[in-house]
Amino acid sequence: MPRETLTREQVVTAAVEVLDAQGVAGLNIRRLGAQLGVAATAMYYYVKNKDELVTLAADLVWHEIELPDAATTDWRSAATMLAHQVHEMIDRHFWLLAAMSTHMIYGPGKARFDECGLEVFEGAGFAGRDADRAAATVLMYVIGAAQGSAAQRAWEARLRRDGDGADARHDDALAFVTATAAQFPRLRARLDSPDPVETHTDSTDFEFGLRTVLDGLQARLAAGQEK
Repeated sequence: MPRETLTREQVVTAAVEVLDAQGVAGLNIRRLGAQLGVAATAMYYYVKNKDELVTLAADLVWHEIELPDAATTDWRSAATMLAHQVHEMIDRHFWLLAAMSTHMIYGPGKARFDECGLEVFEGAGFAGRDADRAAATVLMYVIGAAQGSAAQRAWEARLRRDGDGADARHDDALAFVTATAAQFPRLRARLDSPDPVETHTDSTDFEFGLRTVLDGLQARLAAGQEK
C-alpha cells in the first residue's frame, strides 16, 4: 500500500490486529510495514517508534467502549454496563494489560471513558474526589478480574511465537500447576470436583465480584445520606 494511500489510523488498526494475535512482544514495525506494503523506514512517517505505536493502539481500543447515557440511566445500571464493556474489551485485547504496565496509556479513547465514569458516579451522589475513587474502584476490580484470562492468552501467544515444542511446554506447565495445587487440600478438592473451578471462563465469578463492589459503593452512599 503506497504511503500516499496509507493513513496513520490504518497503521494503528493493523497494529491492533498483530497485538491481538501476538501480544506486545510480537509487534515489530518492520514486519508490520511489510504486511502493509510499506518500507520499514517509511513506517516512521506515521509513528516515532514501537512505544508510540503501542500507546496509540491501546488508546484506540478504548474507543470500542459503548458509553451509557448517564443522564437517563440509573447509576448502578450505567456502572454495570461500563464494567462489562471494559471486561469484554480486555478479553478481546489481552495485550492491553501488559501495555498499561509499561506505557503511559492515555488519549481521547481513555479520556472519554473516564469522563463518562465520573459523570456516572457524580450522578450517583459521590462528590469531589469520592467520585474519582468510586470510578477507580470499579475499574481496578474489572482489571483484576480480567487479569487471569489475559495472562493465560499472553502466555499462549508467547508459546505460538516460540514455535517448536510449544504444545509440550504447554502440557508440562499445566502438569506442574496441577501437581502443585494437589499438595494443598482445598485446592486439591477443587481439582477433584466434578465441576472444577474455571475462573477465567466463569462469568458468574465476575458478576459476584462486581455486585459486591457496587453493593459496597451503594452502602457508602446510603451511610452518607443518613448523617
